[in-house]
Amino acid sequence: MSQNKTYDVIIAGSGSIGTPTAMYLAQTGLKVLVVEALTSPGQASNKHAIGGVRATHSDPSKIHLCTNSIEVFSTWKEVYGDDIDWRSGGYNFVAYNSDIQATLKSLLEQQRALGLNINWLGRDENRQIAPHLNPEGLLGGTFSPEDGSASPLKACFAFWKHAQAAGVEFHFGESVTDIVVKGNKIQGIKTDKDSYACKIFINAAGGWSRRISQMVGVDIPIEPDAHEAGITEPVQPLFDAMIVDIREYPGSSNFYFYQHPTGKIIFCLTPTPQIWGNRTQNTSSFLPQSCKRLVELMPILGNIRVRRTWRGTYPMTPDGNPIIGSVEGLDGYFIGAGTCGQGFMLGPGVGKLLTHAVTGKLSQAEMDCLHRMRYDRSFDNKELLK
Repeated sequence: MSQNKTYDVIIAGSGSIGTPTAMYLAQTGLKVLVVEALTSPGQASNKHAIGGVRATHSDPSKIHLCTNSIEVFSTWKEVYGDDIDWRSGGYNFVAYNSDIQATLKSLLEQQRALGLNINWLGRDENRQIAPHLNPEGLLGGTFSPEDGSASPLKACFAFWKHAQAAGVEFHFGESVTDIVVKGNKIQGIKTDKDSYACKIFINAAGGWSRRISQMVGVDIPIEPDAHEAGITEPVQPLFDAMIVDIREYPGSSNFYFYQHPTGKIIFCLTPTPQIWGNRTQNTSSFLPQSCKRLVELMPILGNIRVRRTWRGTYPMTPDGNPIIGSVEGLDGYFIGAGTCGQGFMLGPGVGKLLTHAVTGKLSQAEMDCLHRMRYDRSFDNKELLK
C-alpha cells in the first residue's frame, strides 16, 4: 500500500456524525479519510433533519453529549466565522394530560443534576412563552431555554469546510465494500474504487451502518425507520421554542414543531407503527395527520399554507440511544451510529467523544458515556423523550 493511500483513521459516512468527527480528529494531527457513497456531505439523513438541538433527554449520556453539541453550535460563528442559523429558542415539552405531566416532572431532578437549565411551567407561565398554544386541557410543560435550532446543511457544510482545512480527505461517490482485518486488528478497507490502509476505522454510516458492521462480523441492532416532515409559508413571528407533544394518537406517537427565523413553521411527526426501511417517498397520510395535530396544538395556524413535505430515515436502536465506541476483541474498529433521528443534535458531541476515544484522552464522564452506549449493552433502558 503506497503512503498516499495510508491513513491513521478512515470514516464511513460524511453526515452529522462522520463530518464533525473527521474535523476533530484532524485537528489533533491525525491523517483522516472520509468515504461517502453520495456526492457531497450531509446528503443522506442529515439533509432531512429539521434542525432541532436539545440537551433535554432522559438518558444521562445523551444529556452530556448534547450539552457539548450546544456549546459547539452556539459558539460556532464566534469561533469559526460561519453563520449556521443557530438560535436559542428553547424546547417546550407540553403536557395535556396527567400522565405526561408526571413523566416530565419525574425527569426534572435528574436533568437538573446533570446541569440542565430546565423548569416546570404552569399553564399560564407556559402560555407566556408560547402564547398561541391551545389553552384547553393544557396543564403546563417543561422549558429548557438553552436548547435551540440550527441549519443541518449549513452546519454540515461548515464542518466539511473546516475538516478539509485541517487536512481531511473526502472521497465522494465511493462505497465501502469490505473491511480488511488481520488477526484481531483493522488493516484497512476496500471500496468500489480502491483500497486504503488504516489502523482505525469508524463506522458512521447511519441507517447503513449495520450492513457495514456485518463486514467485520459484528451485528449491531440498527434499522432505518422512515419519518416525514413539512414546512409552511412564512408568517409573522409567533413563538420561539420547539413545541413537543409526546402524547400518543392513532397513527402517531409524538409531534413537534417550531418557527424558523424566516417565519416558516417546520413540523415533524413520529408514525406508529414504525415504518422500517430506507424510504424517502412521501406518503398521503402524513399531511392530514400532522396538520390535525398542529392546528389542535396551535389553532391560530389553521389557515397557514404548507409549502412542501419530505421524508427521511432515523437509524433506530431498540432503546432509542446511539451505539458509540470500540468493539471488544477487534482492535481499531469504532462505531458512531444509531442516533435515532437525533444525529444532528448529537453530532458534535459524538465527534468529540470518538476523537477522545481514538486518542486515549477520555474524561470520566466520557468513559461513562461509552459504557452506557456500548454495542453489546442490554438495550433495556429506553429513552423516554425520543
